[in-house]
Amino acid sequence: MRVALVHDWLTGMRGGERVLEELVTLYPAATIHTLVHVPGSVSPVIESRPIHTSFIQRLPGAPRRFRHYLPLFPLAAGRMRLEGYDLVISTSHCVALGVRPAPPARHVAYCFTPMRYAWDFQDEYLRRVVPGVRGLARLCLTILRRWDRTAGRRVGYVACISRHVAGRIRQAYGREARVIYPPVRTDFFQPNGAPGDTFLCVSALAPYKRLDVAVDAFTHLGWPLVVVGAGAEEARLKRRAGPTVRFLGWQDDAALRTAYARCRAFVFTAEEEFGIAPLEAMAAGRPVIAYSRGALSETVVDGVTGLLFHEQRPAALIDALRRFDVTGWSPEKIRAHALRFGEARFRAEMAAFVDECLVAPRETAC
Repeated sequence: MRVALVHDWLTGMRGGERVLEELVTLYPAATIHTLVHVPGSVSPVIESRPIHTSFIQRLPGAPRRFRHYLPLFPLAAGRMRLEGYDLVISTSHCVALGVRPAPPARHVAYCFTPMRYAWDFQDEYLRRVVPGVRGLARLCLTILRRWDRTAGRRVGYVACISRHVAGRIRQAYGREARVIYPPVRTDFFQPNGAPGDTFLCVSALAPYKRLDVAVDAFTHLGWPLVVVGAGAEEARLKRRAGPTVRFLGWQDDAALRTAYARCRAFVFTAEEEFGIAPLEAMAAGRPVIAYSRGALSETVVDGVTGLLFHEQRPAALIDALRRFDVTGWSPEKIRAHALRFGEARFRAEMAAFVDECLVAPRETAC
């Protein structure tokens, strides 16, 4: 079977690229199509496959500043050459699900979320735009939202990463999606010795991640917090952090494995579509203190694998931290829960879904 894998862009290894890596494992002869690719930025498993890029790759400033060309993304996706395939699998949070495979290929989309820029991150995107052109940018986002709705309704078969995202798809595209949780590296992240006294955040330092909630809470309490990650918010967060909050930047997998296993608890303050990092911490036997809105309400068992707080405010997190201090935790129970989200489970569920779609009548969505 001739298989094409379509991914929005390849510029680093994050949760979406871990999904793509598992799909390459399932379909080792597949070719990869993407808007832009920074060679060497993703795993050897992905880099080993033929990677075809769009015309965005050749525009000035790309691929490092490719997001400046956001209005051109739908055109680039529509022009991807996808002739001669039996199966096209798109992994998408932007425009990958909008590709147009040539018949008779089946198109299966694995949706991380409907287009973030057009639906949920519109205000954040507009804040980065020069004030004089924000009106034009707002119009572009309206057009992108209409395009995304059309693309989401047109794609043959849709799976997604959580029930939270399934609700977004229902609202944006007016259709149901199969929930298949993403793969978590539960074999790699394991308990390793007794935990220490330090709490841990692992996250991109982006505005929507709301790391300010954690920084303010731990600064107020004077409790130790380590923040792993980098991003546009780093300087602002450092300015408001007290002496007990440390920023380590991005760390490699080996350092992360140690950090998860040795932390007192993992803290997560974002409204997330899924959230792989909290489950990596649970695989290491550590409890998670998380904001309840979003998919963390699906992956954290309140009082068993962690605690949920219900307002994105420092006071709510402080209350959860104080409750955490008097709650007993079982690393064995926490890890057993995380094992439900492992890589083998993802591969089995995704392969079964694709097989189902390949034999389904074309007018019937899986």
